[in-house]
Amino acid sequence: MMPSLFEAELPPNDANYVPLSPVSFLKRAAHIYPDRDAVIHGERRYSYRQLHERSRRLASALERVGVQPGDRVALLAPNVPELLEAHYGVPGAGAVLVSINIRLEAQTIAFILRHSAAKVLICDREFGATARQALALLETRPLVVDIDDIQAGDGELIGELDYEAFLAQGDPTRALSLPENEWQSIALNYTSGTTGDPKGVVLHHRGAYLNACAGALIFQLGPRSVYLWTLPMFHCNGWSHTWAVTLSGGTHVCLRKVQTAPIYAAIAEHGVTHMSAAPVVMSMLIHAEQQFEWRSDQPVAVITGGAAPPSAVISAMEARGFSITHAYGMTESYGPSTLCLWQPGLDEQPLDARAQFMSRQGVAHPMLEEATVVDVDSGQPVPADGATLGELVVRGNTVMKGYLNNPEATRAAFADGWLHTGDLAVLHADGYVEIKDRSKDIIISGGENISSLEIEEVLYQHPGVIEAAVVARPDERWGETPHAFVTLRADAVANVCGDDLILWCRERLAHFKAPRHVSLVELPKTATGKIQKFVLREWARRPQEVPSETEH
Repeated sequence: MMPSLFEAELPPNDANYVPLSPVSFLKRAAHIYPDRDAVIHGERRYSYRQLHERSRRLASALERVGVQPGDRVALLAPNVPELLEAHYGVPGAGAVLVSINIRLEAQTIAFILRHSAAKVLICDREFGATARQALALLETRPLVVDIDDIQAGDGELIGELDYEAFLAQGDPTRALSLPENEWQSIALNYTSGTTGDPKGVVLHHRGAYLNACAGALIFQLGPRSVYLWTLPMFHCNGWSHTWAVTLSGGTHVCLRKVQTAPIYAAIAEHGVTHMSAAPVVMSMLIHAEQQFEWRSDQPVAVITGGAAPPSAVISAMEARGFSITHAYGMTESYGPSTLCLWQPGLDEQPLDARAQFMSRQGVAHPMLEEATVVDVDSGQPVPADGATLGELVVRGNTVMKGYLNNPEATRAAFADGWLHTGDLAVLHADGYVEIKDRSKDIIISGGENISSLEIEEVLYQHPGVIEAAVVARPDERWGETPHAFVTLRADAVANVCGDDLILWCRERLAHFKAPRHVSLVELPKTATGKIQKFVLREWARRPQEVPSETEH
């Protein structure tokens, strides 16, 4: 449709159009709250003025070593200030941020560096040895910059430059650049490789800006907020809270390792008001010996993802001064895309009723256009009866651009104008969605996605294995862990045990992906020979009835 004459006479200009980018949040915070603590990390403290200057230095230093707009800059680091600075300095140089999961093994890290064509790798010394192994697998080595964090302890420095020396090369007066087009890529995040190699999820400035705004709004962040980084910043850019907290003028409290004592100490010392936590973190908190004095006037707000929290967990967390909100999302949607938002009268409901309501994945967040459930075959909306099963789909401005160099997977993900999550859900009469099963057999353990197919492939490589199937087993601490059911060759039965197979997997996979339980059994099958995974899931839920189980 052609624009009307009236519209044609009113093109955008510098006065009424600025590309949306979360990079602008830091400039704003440094202007309004220059002396406010922006970052706390042990004894290190940076004001927003200092964080702005360090991020500008980083952008300038990257330019001086040849990083061009669109180039990729990778980070392999835990929740340290340098990773937060990279969320502004890297896109502020026009480059694309690649935050790598620190739990991955060298082979997968090498794949990510190669696939992303990273020009620079900024690596924390704790992961130097793993990074060195990954770099040895590459044909072209990126420039490596070491983060020598005082809290890292022992580690290996493998880079050409130290991070602080690298920053010293940068110009502190160089402004952080905004994109020429808000559709420009800001980050490249990698999935957990649930169907083979990890897929590179390309995110844009516009989506990051809007998702951060949604997070600040829903989480009720403000200049008095103190956010504790228990959620890894490498997970979907910290669910965009790397940008949302800065937008609000709040304080980022970095936590290198997620342990109960430092969490409670940080809450007490810094007056933490907000945090995000996988179910495993909540389990750690409620079973910790340390006591936390509940400030009834201001409980710590917690957003959790993964499996819905049971009523016992909700009750125990509330008793310790935490207020829980259940969220759902994926890398392709910048992290959380739906939340089980509070409704009037919910607080007066009995605990079991509240827990049942909170088990839902909820409704679309304010910056996501729509989330619904459609029939898997027809693509038509399912009735809102809380019973009819379909696929959860979402659409809106906080959905990825697509998968890097993978047009086939991109087309499949965006079929019929929706982002297809692959999760099976029902739609309730009030519009809230509730996931019932995962169609891709993904295991979510401690907030990490683990592919059952990847583990099965490794098990099948063992010379003594005939058949293998892996399902999720409920776990009080991790939420879920992989449980492998294996049939051995007749000549291997006397020589191979479950411990052997667990060790075999740990040598070939990241340790968190290896099965924690192995049962040596004949696998149940359908008449057509297909393994009945629903039977195995029942066995995993009733481990006392499973023969020949090995626990690790």
